[in-house]
Amino acid sequence: MSRRPALACLFLLLTACASEPPKPVTPAAAPRPAPAAKPVAPLEQALPAHMRELRGSLLTPPAGSEVEMALLVVDERDRPQQLLGSLKLAGDGQALAFRLPFNPEYFPVGARVELRARISQSGRLILRLPPQRVTLADSRDFGALSLVSAP
Repeated sequence: MSRRPALACLFLLLTACASEPPKPVTPAAAPRPAPAAKPVAPLEQALPAHMRELRGSLLTPPAGSEVEMALLVVDERDRPQQLLGSLKLAGDGQALAFRLPFNPEYFPVGARVELRARISQSGRLILRLPPQRVTLADSRDFGALSLVSAP
């Protein structure tokens, strides 16, 4: 059976569920000199106690590419059934670190859960991450993950 319908469903699900996180509102304060300390990068921010995360890096998505990642529950025919977490990043031609948070309470017991990613450039799918199986609803570091050409 062809995988194209399954991939099309996955990408439609990724596109429909992706959203920008709300920007925090900061109250106006009196101006003061900037501290010499380096600001905390998004990858270094603390994770809420009830959440878990998948970490790692994608090896060299091209500069100017759009990277979409998703943690999905898939059925026996590789069709996405539920989205547990998603993330959008911009490729810069170097290894791209990611941190995908998810709520372990929604992690189904006994179901197949996979980390998937697709990389597009100028609206065209160019690379993808082979599905990475996630068996436990716990934080995990995948390390460096290689991308393959998209069919």
